[in-house]
Amino acid sequence: MQAFKLLITGMLLLLTAETASNVSYATPADTARVVLVVHGGAGTITRDRMTPEREQQYRAALREALEAGYRVLQEGGTSLDAVVAAIRILEDSPLFNAGRGAVLTSEGTAELDASIMDGRTLQAGAVAGVKTVKNPILLARRVMEASPHVMLIGRGAETFAQEQGLELVPNEYFVLPERREQLRRMKERGMGAVPELQEHAYGTVGAVALDRYGNLAAGTSTGGIMGKRFGRVGDSPIIGAGTYADNAACAISATGQGEYFIRAAIAHEIVALMKYAGLTVEQAAAAAIHGTLTRMGGTGGVIALDRNGRAAMVFNTEGMYRGYVDEHGHITIQIYRD
Repeated sequence: MQAFKLLITGMLLLLTAETASNVSYATPADTARVVLVVHGGAGTITRDRMTPEREQQYRAALREALEAGYRVLQEGGTSLDAVVAAIRILEDSPLFNAGRGAVLTSEGTAELDASIMDGRTLQAGAVAGVKTVKNPILLARRVMEASPHVMLIGRGAETFAQEQGLELVPNEYFVLPERREQLRRMKERGMGAVPELQEHAYGTVGAVALDRYGNLAAGTSTGGIMGKRFGRVGDSPIIGAGTYADNAACAISATGQGEYFIRAAIAHEIVALMKYAGLTVEQAAAAAIHGTLTRMGGTGGVIALDRNGRAAMVFNTEGMYRGYVDEHGHITIQIYRD
């Protein structure tokens, strides 16, 4: 164990300069707490490709999500309640790759994935490949709380949603004209030949929260990657890859190239580095993203919140839509790397 700690410490020293530019820290844990953090996906997000009007729309949507989740926490709601409230706002927004506005499969339909986890009990729920559930994060929570299972997929998940009385919508509800155009261009020229598609190639929304009872929760929701085939499922609904929460360490929601996050179990790796190597949430998140993920050739990021209310937002892409609200209700929203 001592040798492992020394190895991790050495790796962190090498990463210090690189991570300083895109790790966001809360104020010291003994003077303030961050109670809610959200993200809206990581990717090729730069100022030169963002109009002021579009940037304002993203900032407004992130703010609305933070305000919704924070309001729940202030009223005595649980971290699970806050995570769901925040993610529902982002799922309903056409700006993000989740719910309405999700990217499309090669067949031109939306297939949605989501997961949620309770840091107090380590219970979790997830759904994958659903096409008619208006808010997949609600279904993920129902799977966790009203079924003996952790994950349901496809038609079975939708049958369960109907039994649970969740709102169902036609698949066309999720499909926006601009997504159809993106898919057309991708098929015509290929993803690599269309740089403006890269920020939509993969992306996700997520939230992590700490409530007044000291409990953590995490949730993630996505439409996957543009043009996906063969029932592809990424990391977002995979517990330990795209989502994890443990009161003994932290809560994590990830975004990026899901195959890499699955292979490295990135969300759980961050928790493990905290529990077994004694790293802080910032150090653990940086080691996983700038260390493990980057060495594998993967891109993306995470938001993380520890049991003391200290937050980290770490990514190795050009940007990540992200924000947090502290216990005083102060909201900070960031998009770009700097």
